[in-house]
Amino acid sequence: MKTIIKILILSLSVSLISCSDDFLEPTPTSVLTTENYFNTPEEVETAVINMYDAIQGVNSTRSEDNHGVMYEFYLTEMRSDNTRTKSSEGEAAQFENYSIQPTNGIVNDYYASFYNVIYRANVVLANLEVAGASATKFEAEAKFVRAYAYFNLVRLFGDVPLVETIISPEDKTTAYTRVATSTIYELIENDLLTAINGLSDESKYRASKAAAETLLAKVYLTLSRYSEAQALLESVMNPSRGFSLEPNYKDVFYNEGNNEIIFTIGYLGDSEDSQNFSAEWLNAVGRTSGVNYVTNDAKQALDDLGGNRTAYSYRVDQAQITQHQVVKYLPNGDDNLGILPTSSDPTKAGNDWIVLRYADVILMHVEAIMAGAASTTSSTAINSMQLIRNRAGITTPITSISKQELLDERRVELAFENHRLFDLIRMGEAENTLGTFSANNGLSFSSTDLLLPIPQREINLSNGLLTQNPGY
Repeated sequence: MKTIIKILILSLSVSLISCSDDFLEPTPTSVLTTENYFNTPEEVETAVINMYDAIQGVNSTRSEDNHGVMYEFYLTEMRSDNTRTKSSEGEAAQFENYSIQPTNGIVNDYYASFYNVIYRANVVLANLEVAGASATKFEAEAKFVRAYAYFNLVRLFGDVPLVETIISPEDKTTAYTRVATSTIYELIENDLLTAINGLSDESKYRASKAAAETLLAKVYLTLSRYSEAQALLESVMNPSRGFSLEPNYKDVFYNEGNNEIIFTIGYLGDSEDSQNFSAEWLNAVGRTSGVNYVTNDAKQALDDLGGNRTAYSYRVDQAQITQHQVVKYLPNGDDNLGILPTSSDPTKAGNDWIVLRYADVILMHVEAIMAGAASTTSSTAINSMQLIRNRAGITTPITSISKQELLDERRVELAFENHRLFDLIRMGEAENTLGTFSANNGLSFSSTDLLLPIPQREINLSNGLLTQNPGY
């Protein structure tokens, strides 16, 4: 079930507008302040659902709207060796060329979007005293969402402001003072531990125990805390938890809410809760001339290692057959691949966005066992890797796994799901891999490009409190 309610919070006001949902019927329609609105558990739950709405973002082309996770591919896939624009058009080309400016509107949108997510999580945490028996669960959900937002921000921007409570517009010191990444990671860890203790596995569209364990495992891998990561991953891999690989790779993306999904952002086609990012990836829908197009490098990796995943990862652009489009989230379907449209209008697509899935858990399990080593012959790691390859139709027995082989496997299994850049950075291969890719394609990558610029708009608003990252 997709759990979506459009509840828009601006500053300290709450505007609730109607949309069908099992968690709240009917939805309030009045405009109230946070100080007098939250008086019952049901009212606090509107704020809980509002957090997920912020991640979902607003389907529009207006620069003043927050687009949430819909813009994430620019900051991740298009800064890796996986995707690019179709013809180096506009502001989007800054990502593939490693020439991002602090004034880039897409960077500003993502930064603002995820601080809006954090704000909405803090609204929930500030009103738990009226949540009654649901207080523990709501706190756990809010802390999972806040940790998720901060984990993305700290990996993309480095030191960032730490906002743990609702602050006034006048509190510029908290809003604009960058805090060391180590402190941000302490908050992320503590929030996720609270989430693990307070959640069950009842939802894929809201925070769950498995989602919190999986995310914390990824945090621990990022911090080189491998044994702790392994323990969490093996908890999720316990058969009693009910997660498994989908036998058919296509079904991971086109049979929504399946057994492989751990946490996903729901979208509903032809509605206010639709998304347009998948339309932006095509040339055929009239929105753009194409972004997030597949690089020749990624195409070759999929051709060599993808197995039965390749057909459901990229396809030829029929309008220009030398170009290749992402297949995983096709809004208008593909008869040749047996994929149905998710909406009548591709710019109002209903494809969910998968944040965490079981294949990622299995491959992180291999990474945790390797513990930063160049290779492993661990039978446990090999068994995990073999599960992924068997599903892909690549059944040749594995006898050892190198770090490069693991990176390659993650690349083809999780292609175009916004993991590649983070994988390269986490495993210490970003500078070498992206440096080579840049040199081969006439790009301008340097080590400072591993962090995004702090948006110039935020620096201007801070009156000098917020500092810029090196290289910008």
